[in-house]
Amino acid sequence: MAIRVDIEKCTGCGSCAPACPFGLIEVGDKASINEEGCTLCGACRDSCAFDAIVIETAAPVAVSADGYRGVWVFAEQRGGRLSNVGFELLSRGRELADMLQTELSAVCLGHEVLDLQSLIAHGADKVLVIDGESLASPLEDLYAAQMASAIREHKPEIVLAGATSLGRAFIPKVAAILKTGLTADCTSLDIDAERRLLLQTRPAFGGNLMATIICEHKRPQMATVRPRVFKKANEYPGRKGNIIRVDFDKAAVTSKTRLLGFIEDLSRKVKIEDADIIVSGGRGLGKAENFKLIEELAQVLGAALGSSRPPVDDGWIPYSHQVGQTGKTVRPKLYVACGISGSVQHMAGMGTSECIVAINSDPNAPIFEIATYGIVGDLFKIVPLLTQKIRGA
Repeated sequence: MAIRVDIEKCTGCGSCAPACPFGLIEVGDKASINEEGCTLCGACRDSCAFDAIVIETAAPVAVSADGYRGVWVFAEQRGGRLSNVGFELLSRGRELADMLQTELSAVCLGHEVLDLQSLIAHGADKVLVIDGESLASPLEDLYAAQMASAIREHKPEIVLAGATSLGRAFIPKVAAILKTGLTADCTSLDIDAERRLLLQTRPAFGGNLMATIICEHKRPQMATVRPRVFKKANEYPGRKGNIIRVDFDKAAVTSKTRLLGFIEDLSRKVKIEDADIIVSGGRGLGKAENFKLIEELAQVLGAALGSSRPPVDDGWIPYSHQVGQTGKTVRPKLYVACGISGSVQHMAGMGTSECIVAINSDPNAPIFEIATYGIVGDLFKIVPLLTQKIRGA
């Protein structure tokens, strides 16, 4: 894509200059545009009464969707154990596949992965297992090359993966290799059955609006989804399906990286992603030391400790505790928000909690709009009372 000024039509009137939000237009006898910083937003073109500003776009090269069938879910594993996000995606993937009247497959890369039958029990018709010692550790180059090769061979029309650290690292590489589109961090997936299009919805403009994106001209249609967006489906142990094992061809690809090991965050006594109860603190706590108040409440509840983004940005608590659009997405049975005003970004990460209790001194705080129960008052008085009451119960 490119932008240019049609010199024959430009009168040098200057109406385009104030329309540019980045100040990239200079006007003399004619207008000129600094293309280096231009985002091609089109504001200058729309302001020109003489149609002198032209944005040139390349016509999309359509790829025939013929031969592309099936929905794939990347079943992530670590240390041979399947991650929950794969089962969550199988739940929605089963529904999408049924809308398209096609098969649902789980794809697992690893070595000696345990309990593959559970993928079938949770909705998969087939499980494609690519096994090799080199795949025991999640090396992005190896995973991307092998996944792209499998997609070329089997031609699924939709590929879904978790927006985890691994998914965010290697799935974009797969899309780049295949020259197809990818929508990251989706919060909703649906189907236009008539056109066999995946409707991929995700937050845009800082979470202030939701954009639904389609990949009309390329296959497969690819999306990553944050953990806990979809609920894990019920398991049906007697469900039948096929497990297809493929040996990994190590000679076909080499990795530029070597995994030395994983460092666990020892500050997390309970994993926030898997917790049934989460107690979170926000900027209303005032300083890092005051996190001890809600940590004590979390301890008596057997809860995980969470945080909104400001305390993380201020260095009060590690990033691994952050809940929100730029942190973890959670779906606990109980979420207690202490001193959290409720930005759109934070609520995007915890809004699907079964029960939300909000404690805030501001009665107009946005968090109260989604709270099941709201307590307006001083958290430094309320939280210790709650802790004392629960401890004595």
